[in-house]
This record gives sequence, C-alpha cells and structure tokens, in this order.
Amino acid sequence: MTRFTLRSWRVGVNDGRGILGAVAVGVPLEKTSLRLTGHMIGLLKEYMQDLVEQARQETEAQRSFGFTAAPYRPDHAISDLLAILDDRIESEGLQVGLPDVFLHQMWKLCEEARPHVEEALWLQSNLSDATPSKALTRERTYRALIEYIEKQTE
Repeated sequence: MTRFTLRSWRVGVNDGRGILGAVAVGVPLEKTSLRLTGHMIGLLKEYMQDLVEQARQETEAQRSFGFTAAPYRPDHAISDLLAILDDRIESEGLQVGLPDVFLHQMWKLCEEARPHVEEALWLQSNLSDATPSKALTRERTYRALIEYIEKQTE
C-alpha cells in the first residue's frame, strides 16, 4: 500500500463533470478525485428533507406563539445545509460512506451553484405574490442545488 503525504487541498470541477478532489504529493488530481455518487446524492437529499421538515415545525411553533418569521434567503438555506453536513460527517460520516473531504467539496460546489440557485429562486419568487416561508425557501434552494449537481455529474 502506498502512502501519500498531503501537500494541499484543492477542490474544483474537473472537465466540467462535477469531479471533486484533493491534490496529494505525487498524485495527479484525476487519481484522487471523488465523484458524487448516487449514494452521496441520496444522503444529501435526506439531509435536505430533514432541514425542510425542521423549518416547517419551527414555523408552526412560531405561528402558535404569535411570532412572525424573519426573512430567510437561499444563502441561509445553503449555510444550514453545510452546518448539518458538518455535524453529520463528524458524527456518522465514515459509517454512511462520506469521506472526510466531503464538507469542503460541498462548500465549493455550493459556491459554484450559487448563480444557478439564485436565478431559479428569483424566477419562482416572481411567479408568486406571497413571501416564501423558511421551509419553502429551503425546499426550492435544495431542489435547485440538486438540479445543478445532477447536471454536473451527467
């Protein structure tokens, strides 16, 4: 078994196909790249659904006490996703098959997807007169993010 000393992390899209990875001493990016597998995307969708459900419950609790929700933007939804990924990777990452570098890779991917996500949500918000709830904002943000990821991995 060959061991490598990690020189630096570099996360990015390789050949426009959604390949993410790290650069290790003596190993080209292509050999250490990690593709977002169906399993990883499935876990992402599960975590996203958990966050949408949490927002629904939070909104209901606020409404029952007569509070109004603060404005919630797509970048808040992305930050919440990255926070739950950090927590889940730390607590169960290896058991569910997520590599240590997954959080950093997702952060970079979310940064790349930002224009796509913002445009999709802007279009959806202009089709409706109502201000979207936290749950709806999360749902729309995560749907746009998954669409972007799936396009990159085709």
